[in-house]
Amino acid sequence: MQENYENELTPEVKDKMKKNLIYVVIFSIIMLFAGFTSAYIVSMGDSFWLKFPFPTAFYISTIVIFFSSIFYIIGLNLAKKGKFDKSKWWFLLTFFFGVGFVFFQFKAYNKLVESGFNPVNSHIMVVEGRYGQYFELKYKNDFIELDDNDYTLKGKPLNSEVRSEMQSFASQFTKIHDSTVPQLKNYGKSFTIYYKEEPVSYIQGKLRKTNGETLTMVELDRLMNFSYHVRDGRGDFFAKGKMGKDFKLYFRGEELQYENRELLYNGQELDPYLRSKALETSDQATTFLWIITALHLLHILVTLIFMLRISIRSFTGKYNLNNVIDLKVGGIFWHFLGLLWLYLLLFLLFIH
Repeated sequence: MQENYENELTPEVKDKMKKNLIYVVIFSIIMLFAGFTSAYIVSMGDSFWLKFPFPTAFYISTIVIFFSSIFYIIGLNLAKKGKFDKSKWWFLLTFFFGVGFVFFQFKAYNKLVESGFNPVNSHIMVVEGRYGQYFELKYKNDFIELDDNDYTLKGKPLNSEVRSEMQSFASQFTKIHDSTVPQLKNYGKSFTIYYKEEPVSYIQGKLRKTNGETLTMVELDRLMNFSYHVRDGRGDFFAKGKMGKDFKLYFRGEELQYENRELLYNGQELDPYLRSKALETSDQATTFLWIITALHLLHILVTLIFMLRISIRSFTGKYNLNNVIDLKVGGIFWHFLGLLWLYLLLFLLFIH
C-alpha cells in the first residue's frame, strides 16, 4: 500500500517532500543551538566568568569548511548540467575537506586541554590541594613558589629541567592508595615536601612530620591532590598561563586583577564572601564552549557519512539528471552546517 502510494507521487512532489523534511531538521537544530547560546548569555549574569583566546585551529577549520562548501556548489552545478564525470571529483573534495574540518577541530580541542581549558575541570580556581595551603616544595636550599599562576625559583620561572624533575617527583604521590605510600625514589635529594612550613621525612616507607607522627589519611589525601596539580603544572587556576594575558576572569562584566595570589575587584581584594564564591564557582564558560562546538562537530560527523555515500554513488554512476535530489538536499544541509559554525564562531568570539 505504502509502495503504491510512493510510486504514484511525481518526482516534483518527492523532491518537495525531501526538501521540507530537511528544512524541519534544520529548524530543529537552529532551535537547539539558540537554546544553548541563550543559556550561555544568561549564565554569564551574576557570576565569575572565564574568557580565553580561541585556538588558531578553530579559524583554520572555518576556512576549510568554507572551501568545502564552494567545492560542493561547483560539483552540484556540474551535476545539474549532466557532467557527472567531473562533478564526482568535486564531491570527493568536499568530503575530504569535511574530514579536514574535523581534524582541525580536534587540534583545537587538544590545544584547549593543553592550556587547561578542560571540560572535566569543575572549577575555575584550584580548591583542593592548592599550593601553599598545606603543602609546598623545597628544591635543594630554596622553596618553590607560586607567582602569577606559575611556579618560580628565586623569583624566576622554573627552567625546563627543574620543572620536569619537579613534575616527575610529584607524580609519585599521585599513586597513594589507602594511606599506602609507594616506594619513593631519591626523596630529599633534590626535592623535599613541607607540610605547614615543616619538612616531611621519608622513613621506612612512611612520610613523617617533625614530631615523628606519620601523615594521616586526610593529610595524605591532601598531598595527593596537591601532587596532581604540581604534576600538571597547575597554579591557582586550572587555566595555565598568566591571568590578563593568556586568559581573563570577569565578575558582573568587570575584569578582575590577580596580584600576590589574590583576586582584585575594582582594585580591591575580594571580600570573604566573593572570595569563597570565586573558589566554588564552576567553569561554565569552558563547559558551554565544549558542549556547543562538540555538538556541532557531531552533526558534521554524521553528515560526513552522507557525504561519503554521495561520493561513492557519484563514482559508481548512480546519479542522472532525473535523480539529483539527494545532491540538492545534501548541499542544503552541508551549507547550513557551515553557516552554523560561522555563527557559533562569531558568537563565541564576541560574547565569550
